[in-house]
Amino acid sequence: MKSLANEFFSTMAKGAEAHQAAHPEEYELVVNGIKDERDLARQVSLVEEMVAQGVDAIVIAPADSKALVTVLKRAADAGIAVVNIDNRLDPEVLKSTGLEVPFVGPDNRKGARAVGDVLAAKLQPGDRVAILEGVRTADNAEKRRLGFEDAMKAAGMEIVDSQSAEWEMDMANRVASAMLSEHPDLKALLCSNDSMALGALAAVKAAGGEGQVLIVGFDNISAIQAAITNGEVLATADQHAGELAVYGIEYALQIVREGLEPADRETPVDVVAAERVP
Repeated sequence: MKSLANEFFSTMAKGAEAHQAAHPEEYELVVNGIKDERDLARQVSLVEEMVAQGVDAIVIAPADSKALVTVLKRAADAGIAVVNIDNRLDPEVLKSTGLEVPFVGPDNRKGARAVGDVLAAKLQPGDRVAILEGVRTADNAEKRRLGFEDAMKAAGMEIVDSQSAEWEMDMANRVASAMLSEHPDLKALLCSNDSMALGALAAVKAAGGEGQVLIVGFDNISAIQAAITNGEVLATADQHAGELAVYGIEYALQIVREGLEPADRETPVDVVAAERVP
């Protein structure tokens, strides 16, 4: 996992644990995660530990799309099946190392575009918006930014700023506050995960812009569900965290048992939107 401090990944972990509890005779499960999504060195160490333990398969949500490839190549060379979930490993880096790893996960660009389209329907052409990106070396951060841009450009919105808040709530609060100060006519903040959306919401409230600056996120964690119900956040994308690790585990078991050839598998992503907009 990435950061288990992020509810999305703790939900993912719980889904994996529930699946193993229902199939105890089929496989043993070890769940690991890093405390901070930027702690690449620790995630590399976790993979090395799993290789040393001689596991049969590793299902990984990599914190970085490039930095984890080398250690995963060592795992594959040791005969361990590797399945990539959540954040896609960089195809060019995989190719350069000769590593084939199937990606089991949603189309992040398509999901972000769908969320952006919901937002666009509440705005007027020419309205000014800003984007809070995730860690820029992560493929899903790039794809979500591109999906938001697709929706905004198609609807004729003006993207006046786009900055990384590295998936973190506190950093998003600071970045969003600066954006709101610099662009007092800002109409919306498109946030690449829900933790950043919550940080942005706090910034909007502090600036007295509640009800004037629309916010969207991505992940559908419980706190954002409450914010959507309350009309504080417009929409988010649900990529079904509880099932995402299970999809990867089931695929890994097929590879180990049946010698299944690696191939990408797209998983669902759905929009969750408010019924009422402030």
